[in-house]
Amino acid sequence: MAEAAGRARVALITGAASGIGAATAVRLIASGWKVALLDRDERALEAAQGSHAGSPHVFAAPVDVTDETAVQKAVDQAAAALGGLDGVVNSAGIAVDIPALDTPVDLFRKILDVNVVGTFIVARAAARIMKERGGGAIVNLSSVAGVRGSKGRSAYGSSKGAVIVLTQVLATDLARYGIRVNAVAPGPVDTPMVKTMHTAEDRALWTRHIPMRRYAEPGEIASVVEFLLDGTRSGFITGEVVAVDGGFRGAGIIAD
Repeated sequence: MAEAAGRARVALITGAASGIGAATAVRLIASGWKVALLDRDERALEAAQGSHAGSPHVFAAPVDVTDETAVQKAVDQAAAALGGLDGVVNSAGIAVDIPALDTPVDLFRKILDVNVVGTFIVARAAARIMKERGGGAIVNLSSVAGVRGSKGRSAYGSSKGAVIVLTQVLATDLARYGIRVNAVAPGPVDTPMVKTMHTAEDRALWTRHIPMRRYAEPGEIASVVEFLLDGTRSGFITGEVVAVDGGFRGAGIIAD
């Protein structure tokens, strides 16, 4: 891989303007990576790029991950601008908390389109470049909602469960090209999206079912993403789903 040649590694992050994507960008840049920031929110993307103004190794492009043509163009431009592509983080996503009987079909389809189809479009575009360069790593953001059934998550949970299976299939198909594919399944994280969506009652309910009794900070998820991107530390890990959830997935009855 190009990493062995001594050049700076290059990562592309979707949903990079806020939350886990933004925290991952900060962490990777601090570790010496060149980073491509992709997000559909142009204003937030400009602010994110501005926060890294001191780094000469940042590329930014507004893109909707469901737009196949736009994604291919942005991925190609990022690789050309930064000198390759070694890692991809599929962090772009949308979420809702709506009872199944109240969930509109159009909303269900939209969430699947962004969270699943968008993840596939970006991963495929990146993998085509990685294949020619001798390998790389892809990390997809799933959720504990894709592992266990939780209230109000018929659409979101289905999409994140699909991301897990997509991750496993991509890991199987791409291993021959030296491309590893893994997923991170966070529990509740204090991101702008979660802060908007979770009421005080929601936070109390989640916290009651998490052994560590708190939400994660975005940087705690980003540290696991960085580990999975780093072939020197996670080089024999592929097709895995790492829950970063304060113990939620493994919990049974929790004492007050």
